[in-house]
Amino acid sequence: MTPGQRLRQIANAVNLSTPLGLLVAAASRSRLSKGPRGLLIAAGYHWKIPHAGAFTLGNVIVYRSPHGVAGANERLLAHEERHSTQYAWCLGLPFLPLYGVAAAWSMLRTGSPGLANIFERHAGLEAGGYIDQQRPGVPAGKRSEAV
Repeated sequence: MTPGQRLRQIANAVNLSTPLGLLVAAASRSRLSKGPRGLLIAAGYHWKIPHAGAFTLGNVIVYRSPHGVAGANERLLAHEERHSTQYAWCLGLPFLPLYGVAAAWSMLRTGSPGLANIFERHAGLEAGGYIDQQRPGVPAGKRSEAV
């Protein structure tokens, strides 16, 4: 682990976002394992909310995929890892309402919770599975602001 990754790990433990992730993983009976760069992988999440195939709570990346498959997609893992860093920058749990506001703003502007969401844009839209329906064939991160 780099010093920055270790700092993120400590920050997300202290700011309670990783403990929340561990609580959600335990409550949903997801299988926990160590991931790369100080991350924890929770596999087999089955609750209906959120609808995403993967989401992040502190340093815990929660996947719907089963153990052995969860965390295998390096692009998606890197996307979720950037969200982990965003938790640290937002001092933990305040990330959740900030993300909610950003997702609502994005829904109003684009009809998608991610396309105009500052957190998703900084984490990498394509890596997170967001597709720009308004301009097929154009990567979501390459949209012109004029559209």
